[in-house]
Amino acid sequence: MARKFFGTDGIRGKANAFPITPQLALQVGIAAGLAFRNGGHRHRVVIGKDTRLSGYMIEPALTAGFTAAGMDVFLLGPMPTPAVAMLTRSLRADLGVMISASHNPYEDNGIKLFGPDGYKLSDETEAKIEAMLEEDLSGRLAASPDLGRAKRIDGAQERYVEFAKRTLPKTLDLAGLRIVVDCANGAAYKVAPNVLWELGAEVITIGAEPNGYNINLDVGSTAPDALRRKVREVRADIGIALDGDADRVIIVDENGEVVDGDQLMAVVAQSWAEEGLLSQPGIVATVMSNLGLERFLGSLGLSLVRTKVGDRYVVEHMRQHGYNVGGEQSGHLVLSDFSTTGDGLVSALQILAVVRKTGKPVSEVCRRFEPVPQILKNLRFGGGKPLENVNVKAAIADGEARLGQSGRLVIRPSGTEPLIRVMAEGDDHALVEAVVDDIIGALKQVA
Repeated sequence: MARKFFGTDGIRGKANAFPITPQLALQVGIAAGLAFRNGGHRHRVVIGKDTRLSGYMIEPALTAGFTAAGMDVFLLGPMPTPAVAMLTRSLRADLGVMISASHNPYEDNGIKLFGPDGYKLSDETEAKIEAMLEEDLSGRLAASPDLGRAKRIDGAQERYVEFAKRTLPKTLDLAGLRIVVDCANGAAYKVAPNVLWELGAEVITIGAEPNGYNINLDVGSTAPDALRRKVREVRADIGIALDGDADRVIIVDENGEVVDGDQLMAVVAQSWAEEGLLSQPGIVATVMSNLGLERFLGSLGLSLVRTKVGDRYVVEHMRQHGYNVGGEQSGHLVLSDFSTTGDGLVSALQILAVVRKTGKPVSEVCRRFEPVPQILKNLRFGGGKPLENVNVKAAIADGEARLGQSGRLVIRPSGTEPLIRVMAEGDDHALVEAVVDDIIGALKQVA
């Protein structure tokens, strides 16, 4: 059944337009609250948010819904998504909520839900809540004496700071390292600099002055040029760019060169394999990860298991098959020894640990393999099913045949935007580009 509200990462859209309206947020609070109410104990939900202006609209609407369902609400204020997941477990909450649209511009917002174990909800649970959103739930609301209460939680940021620091060995610090951290004017604008400073690093911060409108605006993991310039300007050892909700990270080396999530997964996989920390002889990534990563891991005797795009699917496979390292090329790294979801700051700390242990520059530590030429182009479409068009299917089949066994082709609709993504990779750059352009050309005729 096609889903009306939930996408690949919760509910997301333009703020104050369907589906991100105060009315729907209220309904989500009621439906999710009822879905997770079990037993006679006082139920509680943890709510965090990033720094978007619309958070002021969505947070109280969700709070009203949850309290109407009989749940107590713990409000965290601006906090990274992984911090919300961690605090959901730590505070023994029945449910966690993050109000964020991640790396999207401020006009967008979203609602992500976590179960009591800190993991994102399964498709089945989301489908159950989605069905409830279409029902009249007025007869199931809490009785007047059973309404929930809401309160701000003091010290939530300090809890996460201590948690992040404990992911490194006690004997390891960052003294002597000059680090530029780009907080994307987002959820980690306070906690990320504090963690790095408390570990002994010299910290230069950019993207840490949110005003409700500037989240991800020319800063953060999707716009690393500001970080590249700053790293070169202050001659830093490393640059760390988070996104709006800090569940992904991109690294910039001392030369100002960007390091993506595939290289970071390679660093962690090799380091953990050498230290006997990998729970399985391989890692989990998505169909978008570079073929060069797969070949590199193979040279180490490690496998690369691929899932469809979305960190939730990476996590599901990791949990089902016992892997403790996974992620996406975009910089979502899931290290399940520490977190139940992507954690940009904790992932950056693991890279810093390797830099510290080896004594080598970031440019050397984070260049584990030569990426295979990979081209990704996006085409915006207004609706319909262009991928089912006969001419588009023919172009895709022709592209697959031309790439043969030495390349890959991935075409998929975005789960968060009205885009079709066309990605191809192979050893011949010109061929890869031609294949992508031909498919985009066919799509333009019908999209």
